[in-house]
Amino acid sequence: MFAYVIKGFLLGGAAAAQPGPFQAYLMGLSLRNGWRRSLPAAFAPLLSDGPIIILMVFLLTKTPMILLHSLNILGGLFLMYLAYGAYKEARTEVILDYSSRKYQDERLYRSLGKATVMNFLNPHPYIFWATIAGPIFLESWREASRMGIAFMLSFYGSLIGGFILFLGIISAVGRLGTRAHFLLGIVSAAALFGFGIYMLLDGIMDFLIGVF
Repeated sequence: MFAYVIKGFLLGGAAAAQPGPFQAYLMGLSLRNGWRRSLPAAFAPLLSDGPIIILMVFLLTKTPMILLHSLNILGGLFLMYLAYGAYKEARTEVILDYSSRKYQDERLYRSLGKATVMNFLNPHPYIFWATIAGPIFLESWREASRMGIAFMLSFYGSLIGGFILFLGIISAVGRLGTRAHFLLGIVSAAALFGFGIYMLLDGIMDFLIGVF
């Protein structure tokens, strides 16, 4: 069980740190309103991910085990791709124009409900649960239901905690400049790359065992 708790914790933290539309929304919200007023938006995945998980897990249960191992490999490669994106993002100087129409319009997205809709329409959670978290959850659940529950609790505890930490950090980074943004981006990229390597090697080993 401990292994799945660790996997959930690391995966949730990496998911919270990876660049994406929802994280970009949280960034703008925190820089404008501060982390306290933005806090409810961090809990949006608890509402939006349910239907996504049910759909993706249902599809994965119809998939042969050898293909699930292949999905682990694809998931590892996808995480490495996200790591590269995070690295590129870290090297790009971010200039936020708060007077622009974009940021004026974003002030409308303050409620938890609208943040939930935004996350539900984001394609990243579907890809994430189809290729990364879904196969791990199925593997843990098939071993024992308590392991699957432990994985989910660890994952969402780390994910929501990561979003809350992200809001606080971004609120502070807004006062520190681009160097702090670069350092945070490098840390995020390293975490994603490390977990991607782990998933890739784990998937290859499981695939070879299943074949031979």
